Amino acid sequence: MSESHWRQLCIASLCVLKLLFCDSLTTSTTQADSSTNSHPNVVVILTDDQGWGDLSLNGNTNLKTPNIDSLAADGAKFDRFYVCPVCSPTRAEFLTGRYHPRSGVYSTSAGGERMNLDEKTIADVFQEAGYHTAAYGKWHNGMQYPYHPNGRGFDEFYGFCSGHWGHYFDWMLERNGELVQGNGFTVDDFTTQAMNFIDEHQDEPFFIYLPYNTPHSPMQVPQKYWDRHRDQELEMRSDNPEKEDIGHTRAALAMCENIDDNVGRLLAKLDERDLADNTIFIYFCDNGPNGNRWNGGMKGRKGSTDEGGVRSPCLVRWPAKIPAGEMITEIGGAIDLLPTLADMCGIDLQDHPAALDGISLSPLLTGEETSWPDRTIFSHWRNRVSARTQRFRLDHEGQLFDMQSDPGQKKNVVADHPEIAKELKAQVKQWKKTVLEGYDQDDRPFLVGHPDFIATQIPARDGVAHGKIQRSNRFPNCSYFTNWVSTDDTIQWDVEVVEDGAFEVDLYYTCKADDVGCVMELSCGDSSIAACIETPNDPPLVGAEEDRVERQESYVKDFHPVSIGTISLKKGAGQLVLKALEIPGDEAIEFRLLMLKRVD
Repeated sequence: MSESHWRQLCIASLCVLKLLFCDSLTTSTTQADSSTNSHPNVVVILTDDQGWGDLSLNGNTNLKTPNIDSLAADGAKFDRFYVCPVCSPTRAEFLTGRYHPRSGVYSTSAGGERMNLDEKTIADVFQEAGYHTAAYGKWHNGMQYPYHPNGRGFDEFYGFCSGHWGHYFDWMLERNGELVQGNGFTVDDFTTQAMNFIDEHQDEPFFIYLPYNTPHSPMQVPQKYWDRHRDQELEMRSDNPEKEDIGHTRAALAMCENIDDNVGRLLAKLDERDLADNTIFIYFCDNGPNGNRWNGGMKGRKGSTDEGGVRSPCLVRWPAKIPAGEMITEIGGAIDLLPTLADMCGIDLQDHPAALDGISLSPLLTGEETSWPDRTIFSHWRNRVSARTQRFRLDHEGQLFDMQSDPGQKKNVVADHPEIAKELKAQVKQWKKTVLEGYDQDDRPFLVGHPDFIATQIPARDGVAHGKIQRSNRFPNCSYFTNWVSTDDTIQWDVEVVEDGAFEVDLYYTCKADDVGCVMELSCGDSSIAACIETPNDPPLVGAEEDRVERQESYVKDFHPVSIGTISLKKGAGQLVLKALEIPGDEAIEFRLLMLKRVD
């Protein structure tokens, strides 16, 4: 080969290499751009009974919450963000983008916490958009499928469906319908589950909902957090110090610091996986504080429709889009989070089956809007309705307060602003007519045996006892039935069998050794099964040792399952009845729940 031919061959080879390099560079750049522009991940934390004032971010020097505070420093903070006075309604408003009475939620237990099945949830929206979805924690919007979170758009669920739980350490939980043993303190456990989900889906868009169950009572928290606060002199006190339970406040502060550490674990996991910039991270609470403690001088606490009962912190971090340290003064609420997140994630809601009450706050978060129209946000509980605009609050008694000059709601200014009061009263009247009328007239049965789900859990919470049977506590959530002393007594559930089938039935019970031999019957329509309780199970009450202050709710026990046979059920409405046929001792069993599993 001549020198000139060799030179031409080298030049040609270099040209080919250059083209290959440029093509590779273009491809990698395109992939990087695609990654940057892909749907962001979403993590939503909703805490239980934590008030606006339970963060150092908002001026409370009784505790330190640096990880939660960092969300505001690195993202946006809503100055006035509104939720419901209690827990299940707030969850429903977040999940649906609609005021909770529209979705059928009127209570916090015994079926009234369930969202109607025609509601489309935020998880449905994100699941349909290709997201992997998970919920870890306290669900509190229905137990029997498809009210269950696995039937409401969540691929993965781990936690409990009830309104509160009786024990927070190593206790019974469920995973996708199966009862399992929890691992350690609940909030730590739920966070670990979420971190594992992030690891599993780090290369795909994910939506994680973490409805933590604290600082709701019982007031249990790991020792190291309690040690920080058990003897603490409180610098910040309730406006009604004579009503403040100092021990309860100290326990709540300790529980909030545990939450903060878990927020830190999640943020570290996002950093570790290089996902922080393109993950929307939201933190808010479900109602006002569950006790008289410092809350910024606002009137009201949990259960109240006044400012202190419904104002929540709301922090939103998305480093790729939201400027750091942004303060948003426009009012917003839980009803806004579905349309806001869908908007920020590029999900079209044009074909959403129901009209939303919420609006997208994305323009405020990303700085696209400088002007914003005034609006009215309604708060409701137990037929008390208040209305909040940017400046004013009309309370449930028709009093008007200027929240800018009087955040404590001390001076009624109806006489100073009669036209505003008149307009807000008219809005409340219309809202009651269109939203509240008939909302609590509930004839929905408990669903049994849906063919798309592994099991149906029927807890004592949802049952009605007849005779001398007693509930372990006046609060149905996480309670059990006791004092079963007569064969005439029954526990009944109004049910609807979704589809014909045969079902194995496990009964979770306790029974003293002297009472072994009692015979229990379960019936529904013409079908029945019966079994003799042959193995004693007499465990002690659990919870008091770990409680930092005395609880109001029921203590719990280690109820054991026993198979009582296979029952055939026909599709349709009926009554599920549990009865003791024979009681050879002083009483029959104590009852916690039934688990029905389809076997055909």
